[in-house]
Amino acid sequence: MIKYLTLELRRSLRDRRYLLLVAGWPVAAYLLFSTVFGAAADRSEGLAPTVAIMVAMATFGAMGGVLMASGPRLAMDRQLGWLRQLRLTPLAPARILTARLIAAMALSLPAIGLTFIAAVLVKGVTLPLWEWPVLVVLIAAGCLPFAAMGILVGTIADGDGAQGLTMVLYLVLAALGGLWMPVQILPSALQTVAKTLPSYHLAQLGWHVAQGVAPALGDVLVLLAWFAGAALLAVAASRRLTLRTA
Repeated sequence: MIKYLTLELRRSLRDRRYLLLVAGWPVAAYLLFSTVFGAAADRSEGLAPTVAIMVAMATFGAMGGVLMASGPRLAMDRQLGWLRQLRLTPLAPARILTARLIAAMALSLPAIGLTFIAAVLVKGVTLPLWEWPVLVVLIAAGCLPFAAMGILVGTIADGDGAQGLTMVLYLVLAALGGLWMPVQILPSALQTVAKTLPSYHLAQLGWHVAQGVAPALGDVLVLLAWFAGAALLAVAASRRLTLRTA
């Protein structure tokens, strides 16, 4: 499984367009939003705008990296017959999906790291030294439900369909999850929706750490619930597809 995981990581890292999208987009968005809103008073998260936006854009980039690395890539491999070839190897289907899950989550790291570097070098953001590695680990680990969602999309859609569906899912989760604007300025109905989304709770984890306080257990539980739901649906869809093609 380690060799297959290494292969999946190499395939993703060789895709320059993918890296530009998942790492370059959040950095550009951070520079834009922090320039436009950087002089505002502290945001509702209790953080300076440059710090709050940094966490939001790192979350945005990590989430996108994981979704793009899991959904469209899995759908394309299934469409091209690569997954059928893998079934001929000693690798069990569960190990293949686990390796893809880990590889997708690992690809959240470039977006997080580059966003943090841009915040430090361009906007002069400073945090206590211990907060940086905690933020990286927490945001990357919190992307677990997005990896499961991506695998679900890649299981039920073909290559082109998975690309479009993943992008729609990505943008909706970002917009409604409070990553582009504070949730408090949304209509009350959308605020209620936002507080059920994994994107909102992942950003909350980061904002808590940036404030120097412990992450809330409720945020962790919501992320785990989304992961469990998406993973169960992905397994069910995968079994149904296997039975149909057997």
